[in-house]
Amino acid sequence: MIYEVTFTKRANSTFISVQDQLFDKWGQRTLSKFEKRTEKVLKTLSHSPFSYQALEDNPNIRKAYIHKNCSLFYKVRDNKVAILFFWDNRQDPIL
Repeated sequence: MIYEVTFTKRANSTFISVQDQLFDKWGQRTLSKFEKRTEKVLKTLSHSPFSYQALEDNPNIRKAYIHKNCSLFYKVRDNKVAILFFWDNRQDPIL
């Protein structure tokens, strides 16, 4: 089964924010690597959305690591995966 992957408005804005930060600090090469890693994770989610760990406090939300410094959070409903937001893992925990 293939799952449809969609971005929430917050996911779009946090993704752009991470992209801007990477480009400003480390340039196009690092940004391209991040985008490729993100594409790989999104492809995995479209085929196996339950392969990433559910949150202990909220099992309906899952966390996928893109890089040691960045993760994305998402929900699975029926045949859809909703990307909720991207998170800089160096920030204070939110959950």
